[in-house]
Amino acid sequence: MEQSANHSPINRLAFIGNYLPRQCGIATFTTDLCEAIAAEHSGTTCIAVPVNDIEGGYAYPVRVRFELTEKDLESYRRAADFLNINSVDLVCLQFEYGIFGGRAGSHILALLRDLRVPIVTTLHTILREPDAQQRRVLMEVAGLSDRLVVMSKRSAEFLQEIYHVLPEKIDFIPHGIPDLPFVDPSFHKDLFGVEGKIVLLSFGLLSANKGIENVISALPAILAKHPNVVYFIVGATHPHVLRHDGETYRFSLQWLAQEKGVEGHVIFYNRFVSFEELVEFIGAADIYITPYLNPAQIVSGTLAYTLGAGKAVISTPYWYAEEMLAEERGALVPFHDPAALAEQVIELLDNEAKRHGMRKRAYLYGREMIWPQVARRYMESFQRARAERRHFTPPGFVVKPLDERPAELPPLKLDHLRRMTDDTGMFQHAIFTVPNYHEGYTIDDNARALTVSTLLEELGSEETADLMPRYFAFVWYAFNSKTGRFRNFMSYQRNWLEENGSDDSHGRALWALGTVLGRSNTPALQNMAGWVFEKSLPAVIDTTSPRAWAFALIGINEYLQRFAGDRTIAQAREVLSGRLAELYRKNRTDEWRWYEESLTYCNAALPHALLMCGQGIPNSDMTEAGLESLSWLGDLQRAEVAGGHFVPIGSNGFYQRGGERARFDQQPVEAQAMVSACLEAHRITGDRSWYKEARCAFDWFLGRNDLNLPIYDPTTGGCRDGLHPDRPNENQGAESSLAFLQAVLELRLAETTLASLETGA
Repeated sequence: MEQSANHSPINRLAFIGNYLPRQCGIATFTTDLCEAIAAEHSGTTCIAVPVNDIEGGYAYPVRVRFELTEKDLESYRRAADFLNINSVDLVCLQFEYGIFGGRAGSHILALLRDLRVPIVTTLHTILREPDAQQRRVLMEVAGLSDRLVVMSKRSAEFLQEIYHVLPEKIDFIPHGIPDLPFVDPSFHKDLFGVEGKIVLLSFGLLSANKGIENVISALPAILAKHPNVVYFIVGATHPHVLRHDGETYRFSLQWLAQEKGVEGHVIFYNRFVSFEELVEFIGAADIYITPYLNPAQIVSGTLAYTLGAGKAVISTPYWYAEEMLAEERGALVPFHDPAALAEQVIELLDNEAKRHGMRKRAYLYGREMIWPQVARRYMESFQRARAERRHFTPPGFVVKPLDERPAELPPLKLDHLRRMTDDTGMFQHAIFTVPNYHEGYTIDDNARALTVSTLLEELGSEETADLMPRYFAFVWYAFNSKTGRFRNFMSYQRNWLEENGSDDSHGRALWALGTVLGRSNTPALQNMAGWVFEKSLPAVIDTTSPRAWAFALIGINEYLQRFAGDRTIAQAREVLSGRLAELYRKNRTDEWRWYEESLTYCNAALPHALLMCGQGIPNSDMTEAGLESLSWLGDLQRAEVAGGHFVPIGSNGFYQRGGERARFDQQPVEAQAMVSACLEAHRITGDRSWYKEARCAFDWFLGRNDLNLPIYDPTTGGCRDGLHPDRPNENQGAESSLAFLQAVLELRLAETTLASLETGA
């Protein structure tokens, strides 16, 4: 008899998420789910696609078939290709913001968009108050998924109320747990040499949000009543915490235990324990404690494990604990309250009948959470996803033509950036690809480099993490606190060649600082940048250069995207944008829609700044002026040939109103300025033609120009210094190379915005 279409076999499943032996909760969950489904459904082949956060990855089992590199966007696209051509019937994604590259884990979207099979996504974090990026990413993940799995009822409510997901798309499946026997704690205590002791337990990867210090602070009161209590803290420090902060938190807990005089009752087991070891630790515990500090925790694997093992549990009232420990399956105590915690521990130890009743209710509740049950429910969700995909999706795979999808971007190559950087900062010029020491350094180029390294950080890359503080240090050192201005030129011998730099270099430094403040998540740089930004901003008000105003305004708008309530900075924006808008009103005619009597350099920065201000203030007249002037500039800088490639205003004479326009020398900064401005217009309007305009300007770097010769050098990662009438300038200086890098990075960041607009997410 032929099998029903709604229940056709799933022959090949792929699980995307972290995977053991990587040490984290998502890795444990993904591995357990994958193995449980493989055990329950022997006819289904299960493969895993884990995410690597370290170079070289991990010693994975044979079930792992493809490895993602967390920060490498291209690896996500390659993974989609791999899954599409390997006859995978369905993908089960484990979504958590922090495990995928890009802002709020946005790199995973590149994979999901290219998949041709149904997707069922388990959501491990659902924020009640997401920022704009977190909301956008989760909504697009939801839109690209055929079904969403949540592990708590509150998660389902948040999805519907905050992210507008239809309830019929959501499956509630509890967190899976091992099927452990209901045993007396004394059975395992001899394994740890604590026979006759009362064991309190907390386990999991250690980090400062776990609240372990509150349990240690509660111990003196507990020991006064029950002196035979010991407290086990089981688990290694979280690998990410260990890489950035070392064992600082663990040391602080040890010092606290000494201060409280309870060091003889606190036992640290500092390693990532195997499943067998974990079962023994849980078995030996009389009371399990989760003293987490953050109420906005929607799931906890450690709580699920101990509840299902029939442990008496005391927890702070984070969301998942409130739900799981309801109906007297556990006890809740307030956050940051060691006294209340001590009182609850003592009450459970004094009242054995209450403790054992709590244990029994917890154990019975957990029977529906054991992995075989959970695996069956996941397979039901997978079948629903396949049935719905067949019902709502036309058969076959429609390939988008080139004009309906973003063209590929060159891979990032930062060799030349590093070659042009020494311990002081970024060199200004190069002779071919060799740094030119004679020309020294400028704040212009180090500000550009700081902007580029901040964009790299935003994309999730750590390749310039060591260079970003170096560029910032140059900007910091360039600030002359006596004049409130930045110096610009420095010799190779580290001598400043002036007291104050140009107005434009001052504005560009403010642009870079505003970008750091608006986009970077490096606290030390943010704190320092905030001070310099505040001290250097007043000086730009006294400048007369429209480009200095525009550069500063772009930085101000970057800053205000994160700190919108800063009235002083907002007032500076109003002053400078008002001047720029007034210039446009004075000089604009139907034939000359521009701010000045000439077009010179970085022209697109002027409409770019006005567009940002029009949106941020808001001021519709500024937005309209920005769009009108940028459109006019785009038409002016387009070749009158088929395809209409980008032709920037040449620097050898520029373009005076009523005069003859210079065709050469064409400079990379003009292409970068046009890319940046058009992407801003695209963000504001959602009009895809602006994205195409940005790509047209970017393609100038790749050879779509007057000479059909590439300006970008893929062998070095640098960019040639411009286009002469007969050849490119073969020197690869800082300004040009950074212009290319900024353009390609901004396009990479814009890719997700474009895809979101197209999918309606």
